[in-house]
Amino acid sequence: MSVTINDIAKEANVSSATVSRVLNDSGYVKEETKQRILDVIKDKNYAPSAIARSLSKSETNTIGIIVPDVTNAYFGEIIKGVSEIAEKNNLNIILFNTDNYLEKEIRAIKLLKEQRIKGIIMTPGFGEEKLNETYMKTITTLNVPIILVSADIKFSKLNGVLVDHIKGGFDATELLIKEGHTKIGVMAGLLSSEPVIDRLEGYKKALLENNISFNEKYIYYGEFKLQKAYEITKNLLKEEDRPTALVIFSNMMTMGVIKALKEENKDIPKDLAIVGFNRIDFLDIVGLNITYMEDYPVELGKASMEMLSNILSNADNKEVKRLIIAPQIVIQGSEKMI
Repeated sequence: MSVTINDIAKEANVSSATVSRVLNDSGYVKEETKQRILDVIKDKNYAPSAIARSLSKSETNTIGIIVPDVTNAYFGEIIKGVSEIAEKNNLNIILFNTDNYLEKEIRAIKLLKEQRIKGIIMTPGFGEEKLNETYMKTITTLNVPIILVSADIKFSKLNGVLVDHIKGGFDATELLIKEGHTKIGVMAGLLSSEPVIDRLEGYKKALLENNISFNEKYIYYGEFKLQKAYEITKNLLKEEDRPTALVIFSNMMTMGVIKALKEENKDIPKDLAIVGFNRIDFLDIVGLNITYMEDYPVELGKASMEMLSNILSNADNKEVKRLIIAPQIVIQGSEKMI
């Protein structure tokens, strides 16, 4: 049976309030009494509950992180960056995974509010079309700072360390166009995702500026899932008038596309040129050189945690802070026209 604060108080012949003052180093306690309490704590090997202490203080030393998919290495790297800076600031982390569901995100925010956390760093898994009154009310009544990382919530006045996804979609598409491709498809993920909306805008802009007609049938929705992208690619390869190149909007979908191509004994880039989004370490290990757009997720995580720390240290400054990161192309040959 675990030792409680009441057990300590009884053994030391003091009140629970006196023990609490010693544990929290708050209020006056005679040195003799304090030492007697500390001796009992040591003797009983008592470890105070962090939750109980936070409730007494109406705060915790904890931040919340909310991401759409913890199995995706991209979000794992964001979490790694956040954790590195949080540790330096003596902050703990509670992590929530939403699976790209709005309802799960709302629930996560409400649970974090109950935990009395200091702030939230989150990547929303949806776009403006899914914003609703319940969600916005949950956000605005939270009363702690929120930092968006990588993906934005349009028309919201939230702090964020964000990626210029329009530029990413544009640059990836234009690279393929410069190689001679005119039939360029997109593996687009979820249309409800703000990065997908922005990357599609960049894709269409690149086509327009190069006098290439937009073809709706070249837009494929892989739902950010490896298996879905794999299935779509298997069917795509059977099409007569299929794309010669594909811009793939996530690392998980890139792996699904590659899996399908390998099963069908298709060559990259001869049979299908590829430009992906986000680095996949495994591909380097097996010697597959895939061109991709890099936005440095570890650095995004670090910057978002640093932004939160600065906001917590300067609570009187209510100015909304926004840092926009431009993705960079890492060219490795999979975009070629052969």
